[in-house]
Amino acid sequence: MVPPPPVSKPHVCLSTVLIMTSLVLMDAYLVEQSQGSRKLGICVMVAVGDICFLLVLRYVAIWVGAEVKTAKRGYAMILWFLYVFVLEIKVYFVYQNYKADRKSLDLIARKALTLLLSICIPALYVLLVATEHMEYVRTFKKKEDLRNRLFWVIVDMLDVLDIQANLWEPQKKGLPLWVEGIMFFYCYILLLVLPCVSLCEISMQGIGIVPHRMMLYPMLSMLTINITTIFIRGSNMVLFRDSRVSSIFMGKNMLAIGMKVCMFVQYQRHQHHTLPGPDPQHSALTQPPTGLHRAQDQPACPEELAQDNT
Repeated sequence: MVPPPPVSKPHVCLSTVLIMTSLVLMDAYLVEQSQGSRKLGICVMVAVGDICFLLVLRYVAIWVGAEVKTAKRGYAMILWFLYVFVLEIKVYFVYQNYKADRKSLDLIARKALTLLLSICIPALYVLLVATEHMEYVRTFKKKEDLRNRLFWVIVDMLDVLDIQANLWEPQKKGLPLWVEGIMFFYCYILLLVLPCVSLCEISMQGIGIVPHRMMLYPMLSMLTINITTIFIRGSNMVLFRDSRVSSIFMGKNMLAIGMKVCMFVQYQRHQHHTLPGPDPQHSALTQPPTGLHRAQDQPACPEELAQDNT
């Protein structure tokens, strides 16, 4: 099936290069962590997996490039789900290998893994949203308001990745196994679902997008990220004496909760004070027909005037 034109070829190429580069770098981590005869087997497995993923990506990326100038982001959500699903599986195995070899304190490699995820995942989200290609958003103020909303999504991604990075970066004392499992897969689900919610909200707004009405993602992220991650970091700091808890992100989440609550209250107040527009059916019933106006405005004919005079 041929995708409908026009297809943004630079967008397709850039997103494909970003996705495959990040996956290949994760493969390099997996191969480097393997030893002896396992290294060749791991290399073959990841190469076959990347080829299969590239075949699927070939079609999905073209459809994403075809809808980039429209108000729809359906294929962008599919591409995001596929990418994060595959990437996080590889991250899990890299994290397990680091956990099994705690004596190897390769700090630079672990920090580089965190940096890789912090760049590639938000960068792909920015490409999929593609605010620069939204030609139907004509006013500069509305486009900047939309960018500000998307910036909060990126900050939330970095918040989730910071919690996930605590699992493979060196620690003086490791967390219990069940705590690490819950933390990893909770972050996994957030990275899968929440950006898709943001893309879905943009798609549902359509051509007449109004950024201040996009309230689904702010409220959902406040519950699942801002509030929940405060409890996660606080529990790790108090119960397990985790010294790597980010106090900066805890402060960011507290400020975000206050700002989102105020935003929600103002939105509800604005909706309450907005007067409903006139009913079109009622206007159509109360307005007299145009033919009647013309009949009343039209002067009488000479015969009728003669009859009135007699």
